[in-house]
Amino acid sequence: MPWTQRHITLDAKPRGFHLVTDEVLDQLPEIADVETGLLHLFIQHTSAGLTLNENASPAVRGDFERHFNEMVPEGQPYYEHTLEGSDDMPAHIKSSLVGHSLSIPIAKGDLALGTWQGIYLCEHRNHGGARTLVATIRGEQQ
Repeated sequence: MPWTQRHITLDAKPRGFHLVTDEVLDQLPEIADVETGLLHLFIQHTSAGLTLNENASPAVRGDFERHFNEMVPEGQPYYEHTLEGSDDMPAHIKSSLVGHSLSIPIAKGDLALGTWQGIYLCEHRNHGGARTLVATIRGEQQ
């Protein structure tokens, strides 16, 4: 299978940690044709991130948001980058902590995620807008 790469867009979401596995898969139907391969996702933003975590309990996503807000609070007097709002500089720090990319194995036409794993969009801005991902797929076809 040749390399496949495309930009996909995630709908705008409020600040928080959002399970987006289905939204990603809906935009990448060619994964169904891959027997063994790899999906690499890269978010093209500096105030949001991507991670893998619990896909069942929404409480986990809420706990992540509350923890990150405690760990990287808004309104700190030492922030210099403040012109874009009080949530902006903390959003940059949070996105660096979480990371900007994921590599996920593909097996038999599906993501080889663990039973309780899902893809999270970590939206760190109050009004971040739609988010663009670069999705790169490589693998052997079925």
